[in-house]
Amino acid sequence: MASVIDFDIDDGVTVGAAAKLVGVTVRTLHHWDEIGLASPSVRTTAGYRHYTEEDLQRLHRIVAYREAGLGLDAVREVLDDATAEIGATLRAQRAQLAERIHDLQRLDDRLERMTEAHERGILLSDEAQSEMFGADWDARRSRAARTVWGDSPQWAQFAERSASRTRDQWQSLSAAMSTLQRDLGDALDRDVVPGTPEANGLVERHREVFSNFFPLTRQMQVCLGRMFESDPGFSAHYDGIRAGLASWFRQIIDESARAHGIDPDTATWQ
Repeated sequence: MASVIDFDIDDGVTVGAAAKLVGVTVRTLHHWDEIGLASPSVRTTAGYRHYTEEDLQRLHRIVAYREAGLGLDAVREVLDDATAEIGATLRAQRAQLAERIHDLQRLDDRLERMTEAHERGILLSDEAQSEMFGADWDARRSRAARTVWGDSPQWAQFAERSASRTRDQWQSLSAAMSTLQRDLGDALDRDVVPGTPEANGLVERHREVFSNFFPLTRQMQVCLGRMFESDPGFSAHYDGIRAGLASWFRQIIDESARAHGIDPDTATWQ
């Protein structure tokens, strides 16, 4: 309990002065006082409470351990428990800090990949993309897509998935797309009619595979079908698989949409 003594300059300093000396706020000192961690030892005849030199030394120690990351309970134990092993406490704190640093590094790596994915799309080198997706793949075209779609929710979804996709996963997705395109060409060779169960099944497979990039609605798929037919790059790609495949692909997508109550002539990107 604080004692009442005559006060002069050697009897201690006010809470405000103590806060400045140790580099904390007055509110912090009040809190430490309330929880019994560090309290002013003397009271002046005027009733003011002051911190002595010994009190200030304790405050400096508290600040030092707080800056090392120890919680208030751990600080109290270090300062007040004669059996406490300070070295062990600090080693434990370092171990926790190392784990946190590791977690923060993983978070930083994740943020870096997310940033690159939003800017580049596919996080593979141009050479790796050509090797994986075929000689006719143009990595520059992939990067240019950001100019067109960069502000859309679909680009954000594509980037989020791309950031966590491994090379093996890209390889598996590329294989699934190649298999689908081969089956589309075979179906065209066999004169599969748009709107038949086989044609509709191919459309569903396309929507399922493509949804690995971002969720693809049927209306959005209709818009893609139009682009596959009208865009010179896409039409050349599909017609390179089979002559006329780009138009036939668009037709089977349209007929599947009609079967689900969607008018392909008025479908929009939604």
